[in-house]
Amino acid sequence: MGDIPGKGCGACNLCCKILVIDHFEKDAGILCSNCVLGVGCKIYAKRPEVCQDFECDWKMERSIGANLRPDKVGTILMDDDESGEYQAVVDPSTPFAWRNPQMFKFLVMKAKEGRTVIAKSGLKSWRIYPSGEIGIWAG
Repeated sequence: MGDIPGKGCGACNLCCKILVIDHFEKDAGILCSNCVLGVGCKIYAKRPEVCQDFECDWKMERSIGANLRPDKVGTILMDDDESGEYQAVVDPSTPFAWRNPQMFKFLVMKAKEGRTVIAKSGLKSWRIYPSGEIGIWAG
């Protein structure tokens, strides 16, 4: 799929900080050593498969507005193909970034569509229900 106009990564490299990358033994919340802030990946052309396969839903979905750009709300949106969950993943240093009112409204909407919506921060997880209620998620 080609890039959606206005949906490029640009200066956003939140995925390089938030996501666990076993290939580099990188934990959540630690900036990847191959990331140059505001620029991007130093090894982009030769990045590991896990990085090549990652798809940020903000970048891939036209329906997700500019107000939910990951670096603006501190939250990466993604589908987990293995579990079928829709995930909002945040930096452990800002564990409740997913509670941003615009983000939370979006997550509740996803839950109303019948999705299992999970907010994740490090080892902690919460489920967001269609009613707007939140519960601890043990997955």
